[in-house]
Amino acid sequence: MSIPEISVQELAALQKSGKDLLILDVRNPDEYAICNIGGLLIPANEVSARLQELNPDKHTIIHCHGGGRSRRVTEFLINHGFKRVFNLKGGITAWAKEIDPTMPTY
Repeated sequence: MSIPEISVQELAALQKSGKDLLILDVRNPDEYAICNIGGLLIPANEVSARLQELNPDKHTIIHCHGGGRSRRVTEFLINHGFKRVFNLKGGITAWAKEIDPTMPTY
């Protein structure tokens, strides 16, 4: 299955444009506490139980540390009828390297 992806540059441009979107952070709370970009925190292992918190019609960007967990969650959401979901290539690591080099990393 081909998973739709978006780059950190594309996400930054969408944020600057004021686009109505949801950033879904699927990392664990301890990771979120180190650094985050203000997304809704639902750890990957809780997404299926908390599916009702997400809008299948909302433009949603999913990210984790490096892209693996978010890719699996993106695929899961697509399989559950979500049409506008995108995996953030490189995750928060790419964001810190390419968009905000002052962000703490781990």
